[in-house]
Amino acid sequence: MNRVASPPRPDWQAKCEAVGFPHHTTDAGAYWDESACYEFRRQEVDLLEEATHALQEMCLGLVQHVIDEKRFGLFRVSERFEEFVVRSWNDDERTIYGRFDFAYDGANPPKMLEYNADTPTALVEAAVAQWHWLRELHPDGDQFNSIHERLIEAWQAIKEQTGGPIHFASMRNSEEDAATADYLMDTAVQAGLKAGYLDMSQVGWHSGQRTFVDGRNIPIETIFKLYPWEWLLSEPFAEHLVEARTRWIEPPWKAILSCKAILPLLWELYPDSPYLLPASFVPMEGDHVRKPIHAREGSNVQIVRNGVVQAETDGPYDEQFSVYQQLAHIPNFGGRYPIIGSWVVNGWSCGIGIREDSSMITGNLSRFVPHRMVD
Repeated sequence: MNRVASPPRPDWQAKCEAVGFPHHTTDAGAYWDESACYEFRRQEVDLLEEATHALQEMCLGLVQHVIDEKRFGLFRVSERFEEFVVRSWNDDERTIYGRFDFAYDGANPPKMLEYNADTPTALVEAAVAQWHWLRELHPDGDQFNSIHERLIEAWQAIKEQTGGPIHFASMRNSEEDAATADYLMDTAVQAGLKAGYLDMSQVGWHSGQRTFVDGRNIPIETIFKLYPWEWLLSEPFAEHLVEARTRWIEPPWKAILSCKAILPLLWELYPDSPYLLPASFVPMEGDHVRKPIHAREGSNVQIVRNGVVQAETDGPYDEQFSVYQQLAHIPNFGGRYPIIGSWVVNGWSCGIGIREDSSMITGNLSRFVPHRMVD
């Protein structure tokens, strides 16, 4: 695994926008950074793929354990929604995608930092933008990236299970969320589904029909929502989730896996895994990281070395219950710390995206850097 310089294309902004990736630049500067790329040997990619499959199986085992042992309280799932979560699991409601975040240096086994199981973004840049970058600059090259094809397969499976049509919803005031939902909707249409978009604010409860409806009062049979389960379960209409016939994607059982409380529980269940870091529900000895269980985009994370807070971020999640995880070794490439996002789509490990920062805490302004495979 190496970071190498790469000349940016003169018109890279327009080319990113042409493939549905408008959020390539933020107020802080370029988010998409093609002035460099990461190179991986095939055996390194094989190891990332192996780790991803193994962790996915562990996470599914964890969901069954939580249900069997009724440990919902660890995930702040209230009693009134427990059966809702269990029913979606027992009905085998399908998942589309998720993203594991790894610390990996190319020498030691990748270590799971967390699992973005419910509302992962950085998808368009991983599935599409870096693929077009590769095809243009390295037309004979290869990349660990079959995300697009796997997404179409996933929606075809949804079509077989639910028929359709399907609504897609996100917070339209977030350019990244809207682009992610639009891209996923496009892959669903390519899979043969009828689909339409609405803002999450347009999702409502129709008391007469006893179902969720869109802004035109059309019943919502199936909906992909780029909206966290912990937020959805706190909405005024949340009490109706249990009785409605609406099917949600990601499914309700992802409310377990989208919570960082999985980190110490995975360590409890699988302490011999080479892909896990020691983690705890109580403060740890030694160098560690504190993470609120529902924090997002690197908010309110604290790194502790030798008993002293070395780095921390602010945000709105500071009052949340936190978990603690052993500090991982993240490689340093000239002051840049890369985190590998490893995608699971339709149960398959199918690609990676790399984000890097000058800090060891990856946030919403951390840059996305493309990758390619080398012999």
